[in-house]
Amino acid sequence: MTETALEPTLDRLRGGTPPRNHDARTIAALTANPGCARRGVMDAAGVDKDFLARELGFPSPFGQSQFAITRGNAFEAQVKADGCAELLTLLRDTLGLDVPEVAYDDLEVVAGHEGRELRHGRTRRLLARALETGEGTLFDHPLLRLDIAGQTAYLEPDVIAFQYAGRLHVIEIKSFAVVDGQAEPEQVAAAARQSAVYVLALRRLVEELGHPRELVSHEVFLVCPENFSNRPSATPVDVRPQLAVLERQLARLTRIDRILGELPGDLTFAPGEALPNSVRAVEARYAPECMASCEMAFFCRDEARACGATGTLGRSVRDDLGGVDSIPTALALADGSLEPSDDLAETAAQLRAADRLRREVLGGAA
Repeated sequence: MTETALEPTLDRLRGGTPPRNHDARTIAALTANPGCARRGVMDAAGVDKDFLARELGFPSPFGQSQFAITRGNAFEAQVKADGCAELLTLLRDTLGLDVPEVAYDDLEVVAGHEGRELRHGRTRRLLARALETGEGTLFDHPLLRLDIAGQTAYLEPDVIAFQYAGRLHVIEIKSFAVVDGQAEPEQVAAAARQSAVYVLALRRLVEELGHPRELVSHEVFLVCPENFSNRPSATPVDVRPQLAVLERQLARLTRIDRILGELPGDLTFAPGEALPNSVRAVEARYAPECMASCEMAFFCRDEARACGATGTLGRSVRDDLGGVDSIPTALALADGSLEPSDDLAETAAQLRAADRLRREVLGGAA
């Protein structure tokens, strides 16, 4: 089914509200749990999951404080001011790059219009010219595209594409501090995952333009405030591990039209009394790790606990239990009160062995 053919279905799922676009964070989170049909459907349809979670009575704590947003915007504006003059100085002096005279292009608005197709078309033209002629150095706000489970996602990053020595690099500006050369590992890891999404999207565009993907470097430049001041610092970050995971997970994602074909034809996530049942009609794959990356995590956790899903114990436990989806079933297989089917015979034997060892240990301790 084509993307155009899916639009009426996706519009119905949203309840007629405008779609929310994917960003690097949602793609990174989506690929972290590719087996979750619920998240796949909602993200493909552009459902506002934060609003949906609040309507269901399970609001999520995601989102930056207004202070953090204001500080981040101010820091980004400072780094990009005067055609990225401060950024250019940073690349030359701190990283020692021999950057010649610079050309700067801001791709956020095209001739007074902010349409996505216009912006993406201009991004293609300027990057194509840069790769062919070497003209152009800094490209601010390039609009990129990435296929997510058969749906086109537009990425509108604050990132900069930087051409140096014939290759394109992603520059990601973040407002978290680097103190004495060290930053919070979780924040750096999250920035690396998001940067990998931009690198992959930029590589796909370069390939569409007839150039080898290797022209987009796997080394990105992370720009952050230094020691809680407004003075920026730049650090090269190798995102090859994140790229490998991202590409593998995107390849595994079920095409969204396949999932939609198995759902009720009148299903909608519009607010109302039927909303909880509508959400439950789409299978979720909850794990505790979802709490850090998905707005629907509190609702899905409550649902998983109510039915005793093994996913509440963590992905590693769920994977070790194979096809056993519920904790009561696992316990029944362990104590022998439930006879396993042929495909669960090996899992049942392991559970009984673990139960026997547990009883022996507890008996010895007593």
